[in-house]
Amino acid sequence: MTEPGPDVKKKTEEEDVECEDDLILACQPESSLKALDFDISETRTEVEVEELPPIDHGIPITDRRSTFQAHLAPVVCPKQVKMVLSKLYENKKIASATHNIYAYRIYCEDKQTFLQDCEDDGETAAGGRLLHLMEILNVKNVMVVVSRWYGGILLGPDRFKHINNCARNILVEKNYTNSPEESSKSLGKNKKVRKDKKKNEH
Repeated sequence: MTEPGPDVKKKTEEEDVECEDDLILACQPESSLKALDFDISETRTEVEVEELPPIDHGIPITDRRSTFQAHLAPVVCPKQVKMVLSKLYENKKIASATHNIYAYRIYCEDKQTFLQDCEDDGETAAGGRLLHLMEILNVKNVMVVVSRWYGGILLGPDRFKHINNCARNILVEKNYTNSPEESSKSLGKNKKVRKDKKKNEH
C-alpha cells in the first residue's frame, strides 16, 4: 500500500515541472516577438517621419519682369522642412531665384501648440507676412516656399501682395484652407468695397 503513494507524488511533481517549463517556453517567444514588433514599429515611424514629402508647385505670377512661384509640401517635423528645402535647391532654377521665402506651421498634438517659423531670404519682412497669412488661414502641417526671380524693376509693396497671393492660391488649391473662413473673408472684402462706394457718393 505504501509503494503506490510515492509513485503518484513523483508523477504529479514531474507533471507540474513539465507544465511550468511549457509555460516559460510559451511566454518567452511571445514577449520577444512583441519586443521585436515594437522596435520595428518605432523605426518604421521614424523612417516615415523622415521621408521626403511630396512637393507641389503653383502657377507662377509675373509682374514687370519679376516672377513669383509658390511650392507647397506637407510637413510634420523640422527635419522634413530641411529636406524639402534641400530638394527644392536641387532644381537649378529655384536655386538661382533672387529670394526663396518660406514659412511653415506644424501642429504638436501632445502639447496642442504650433511649431512655426519663417525665412525672408533677403526679402525684408516677406517671411513674417507669409507666416501671418498661414496663421489667418489656420493651416497646419504644411510648408510654403515662394520663389521670386527679380526682373530689374522695383515693385514696392506689390511684391508682398504677389508673394501672399501665390501662397494663398496653392493652399486653397490643395485644400489646406477652411472654406467657411474663406467665405467670411470675401464677405468682409465686399463690405469694405460698399463702404468705399458710399464715401465716393457723398
